[in-house]
Amino acid sequence: MLKSLLAFGAVTLAAAPVQAQSVDSKATMFGQRESVQAIDISPDGTKVVYVAPGPGRQTVAYVASLDGGAPQPVMASDANPQNLSWCSFVTDDRLICRINALTDFYGTLVGQTRLLAIDTDGSDPKELGERRSEYDAYLRQFDGSILDWLPGEGGDVLMSREYIPEAGRIGTRLIRSKRGLAVERIDTRSLKRSVIEPAAEHAASYITDARGHVRIMETARAEGATGQLSPMIRYHYRPTGRSDWVEFSTYNVLTGEGAMPIAVEADLDAAYVLKKLNGRDALYRVKLDGSGTSELVYANDRVDVDNVVRAAHGQRVIGVTFAEELRQVVYFDEEYKTLAASLSKAIPNLPLIQFPGSSADGNRLLVYAGSDSDPGRYYVYDKAARTLNEIMLVRPQLENVKLADVRPVSYPAGDGVSIPAYLTLPPGKEGSKNLPAIVLPHGGPQARDEWGFDWLSQYLASLGYAVIQPNYRGSAGYGEEWLAKNGYQGWRTSIGDVTAAGKWLVSQGIADPKRLAILGWSYGGYAALQSSVIAPDLFKAVVAIAPVTDLGMLKTERKDYTNARINLDYIGSGPHIAEGSPLRNVASISAPVLMFHGDRDANVGIAQARAMDEALRAAGKPSRLVVYEGLAHSLVDSDARTDMLTKIGAFLSDNLASSERLAP
Repeated sequence: MLKSLLAFGAVTLAAAPVQAQSVDSKATMFGQRESVQAIDISPDGTKVVYVAPGPGRQTVAYVASLDGGAPQPVMASDANPQNLSWCSFVTDDRLICRINALTDFYGTLVGQTRLLAIDTDGSDPKELGERRSEYDAYLRQFDGSILDWLPGEGGDVLMSREYIPEAGRIGTRLIRSKRGLAVERIDTRSLKRSVIEPAAEHAASYITDARGHVRIMETARAEGATGQLSPMIRYHYRPTGRSDWVEFSTYNVLTGEGAMPIAVEADLDAAYVLKKLNGRDALYRVKLDGSGTSELVYANDRVDVDNVVRAAHGQRVIGVTFAEELRQVVYFDEEYKTLAASLSKAIPNLPLIQFPGSSADGNRLLVYAGSDSDPGRYYVYDKAARTLNEIMLVRPQLENVKLADVRPVSYPAGDGVSIPAYLTLPPGKEGSKNLPAIVLPHGGPQARDEWGFDWLSQYLASLGYAVIQPNYRGSAGYGEEWLAKNGYQGWRTSIGDVTAAGKWLVSQGIADPKRLAILGWSYGGYAALQSSVIAPDLFKAVVAIAPVTDLGMLKTERKDYTNARINLDYIGSGPHIAEGSPLRNVASISAPVLMFHGDRDANVGIAQARAMDEALRAAGKPSRLVVYEGLAHSLVDSDARTDMLTKIGAFLSDNLASSERLAP
């Protein structure tokens, strides 16, 4: 067996044993950002590049030799306003990194991304996108994306590249006129380019066969005088041996109707496509030879198939993935199937196995393994040597801390429908009754919680709270019927499912009804506030992070974006705008409220939390709003997260009546 043949190496980022902690020290441990936010392995398999948090809000890219030695910094971003997202190898000594930023564009916060090529020693940085001009006709948001990494091609990549024409420039004939998204092969050192696909005004993205051939083009068109994007996406494909584009499919982003191609397999001359089967997304394979022949690859009768799994840098499709109670992968590739099964045995109790990268020859694989009570760790597996060396921990500060187990459960909603959820009980109190408890609804709303490590619920469990995370109706992943009208238009159903989670905890004797609270982030924050509107006596404390508080205000926030029409249709119009807005129903709220918000949040404007805080205070309700300057929706700052957790711990302790102190 594989386990008996493996040699395990030392952990690069070791953590000292941790003893019993105070609430403040727990907030520090759980509030720290992940030590590995993105990682890749070099083509020769001797180095890794990873992005890690630096001091304050910085992110830093490091290159580390797998033979030992201290990691060397390559580049850093200070989050003011730039943030380093990921870095990957083009060659053994050349990287491409993506930088994200938020720009205040005439009072509207707009996201931007840039691609930068840089040597592994930090020298020779070069932007890969079109150079900015002061005469750009409109804001340059996204400069492009990597389509093919072209391994073995000496540092060339295939990328989509956004072109913006110039406007208002006079006195010269050298005026840029290209508009739209092109595909180009680019040398990451010299920036020499060759055009593969000319700039197309309505092109939104392209899909290649991972061998340098563009096979599918996605187009999104603006309609009407306002120039708003239509929810209908159109796909065209290039048949084998032809140069023209042929209609492939359409996909409605609001309804999920149609077929959405997500990958192309060169050897099969086919596209992998997601489309509905019996109300759930299934994976199909459609030939690109002009015949349109389609075959079902995989379907699940409980949940949506949500993606394919690929080998390193998307070179081949090796499986399909979906989440039931746990995230699962069904491998098409027999080698990866056998390896994943063997690694599951060799790395006990860490069933979440992923392969985020590999050397060019496929001999050395990056392996991620994690679980509900383990934040995860990275290994390098050498096929030839049959060795598995652990190289890095995702959260080394928690290595010797006892974390809680997470258990899939279900409970009945008010109408009898069974709602799936995850229950986290405090370590050492798995059989206890009448615990202080938290209902923790996820954001989205068109998202879902999955089994695995969650720093927020684990922090709460470490303080002695039972935590339930409901996948209420309106959550993604369970088919179109489960989505219903979505969590805004169908708020009564979604919020009813959330409050039912709290009632179930009490009915099962898990939660003390006098010590039941609710906490959520984004839509989860909305759910926390709206739950306290419809069930004012159920929750004794409410915590809302970056919450939506008024649906009408949310629509107004979206009006200046090109996808405003899509967002407005998603939120809808009618009585639910007033009835489903916590801000307009503060009179019904009786529990004390604590809110947190970054003042550079482009997802949910901070005006929503400020208005809610003012309205609660004006109504004589206890409310506090904590504002983090310069931070966006996810509060990506270890100090801010630590401060937030500390304040949440104190707020819950002060407001939940207790005959016993929470665990120190």
